[in-house]
Order: sequence, then structure tokens, then C-alpha cells
Amino acid sequence: MSRRKRAHAHANHERWLVSYADFITLLFAFFVVLYASAQVDQKKLQQVSAAIEGGFSQLGAFPGGGTVMLPAKETKTGMRPEPSNVVDLAHGEKVAGGYSPDVTVLKHQLEEALGEEIKKHEIEMHVTPEGLVVSLREVGFFNSGDATLLTDGQNTLTRIATVLNEKGFHIRVEGHTDNKPIHNTRFNSNWELSTARATEVVSLLIEQHGFDPSQISAAGYSQYRPIASNDTEEGRQSNRRVDIVVVARTNPPGTSADATRTAVGQ
Repeated sequence: MSRRKRAHAHANHERWLVSYADFITLLFAFFVVLYASAQVDQKKLQQVSAAIEGGFSQLGAFPGGGTVMLPAKETKTGMRPEPSNVVDLAHGEKVAGGYSPDVTVLKHQLEEALGEEIKKHEIEMHVTPEGLVVSLREVGFFNSGDATLLTDGQNTLTRIATVLNEKGFHIRVEGHTDNKPIHNTRFNSNWELSTARATEVVSLLIEQHGFDPSQISAAGYSQYRPIASNDTEEGRQSNRRVDIVVVARTNPPGTSADATRTAVGQ
């Protein structure tokens, strides 16, 4: 009788190990599920990030220099950019939705064509991570408070169009104003004025210079994207402008659209 009691007591003493083993197994399974979920979320995050980067690259939302770093890939040594996703916008490499312009060559061609206007400070050019921006100052292109391009301005636009046309670039035309309110018989606000000026330039590029309407767009930003202080007259003059933004090339140089469609099976 005493021997049976000792055996029974020994069995009760080790029953907790079964529960403990079950708990450890469940805990291990829980962390495996968490790890697997984190890996899936990382892949989804990279896909979403890539889509966002591609979309905002068309809107000039990349701050900083001329290199765009798309989603990073995690390694044992930390986060590093995926080499195939590093885009140098100054050398005509592939970008989301097209090919970036070689802004160095393009800027040089436009400087040769627009030397006189650049000397008069009627035109300024600068390179952004997105591409090349050609700023047409109000002086020489528009009368104050009006959106009709002046005759001299139309002649200048013709020279710009000659360089840009038939190169397959995406062009975005942006209208900008200073912060002084406007109210005349045609425009009730700077929003309307900036949009009308951008639309005027787009219409001329399409109707008179044969630009593809699917590769050009217009936007009006009113006073809300200044490049200088509106506290001085000189700053306000700089802010009253129309920017022609050369965004990207839809096909690589020397490749026709039909050839590209054939290559992708469309």
C-alpha cells in the first residue's frame, strides 16, 4: 500500500511538465506566425512604397539631389538600397513610367536657343531631381493680370518647342503668381490667373507646335509655391512665372512607341 502511494505521488509531481511543454510549443508557434506576418507586411510595404515613389516622381515631390532611392531591401547588415532601383535623373536612365531626359544636354541646347532671354532674366533654368525646369518670367511673356502670351513670348516659346518637340518628353506646365490678390473682369483670384496662363502655354504647344496632348499637362498653383520672398518687389517678380517642367521620356532614345508596344506584347 505504501509503494502504490509513492508511485502515485511521483506521477503527480511530473504532470506540470506536460503543460509547460504545451505552453512552450504554443509560444513558439505564436512567434513563427508573427515572423511570417512581418515578412509578408514587408513585401507589401515595399510594393506600396514603389508605387508611391513612381507616382510622386511625376509630381516633383522628391527633395534633395538628383538621385532617387526607391524602397530599400533589408539585409543582415541593415537597410540598403536595391541597386536596380537607384535612378540618376541626369543621365537618361529608366524611371517609373518612362525615361528621364539627359538634362545636361537638354539644358545646353536650350541655353543656346534662349541666350538673349536668359541675359535679360526673362528665362531661368534649373535642374531638379525630377528633371529640367524652364521658368518663363511674367516680364516678356504676359501683361500684368492677363493670361494672353505676348508676341515676343510666343516667338520665344517657338524656340523652346523646337528643342523639346519630337523628343518624347513628358511636359508639365505650371502657372505661379505672387501673393497679391487679383480681381478684374476676367480673373477673380490668383488660382484662376495661374491656371489660365499654364493652359495658354499648353494650348500653343499642342495647337501650333504639334505636341502630343497625352504627354503634356497644365497646373495652376497660385501663390503657394514661391521661389522667392513676396516681401520684396524683386521676389514677387520671380514668383510670377510659368514653369515648363521636362519630366521624363516615354520611350528610350531611338525607340519608337510602336516598337516598345511590340516588345511588351501589346
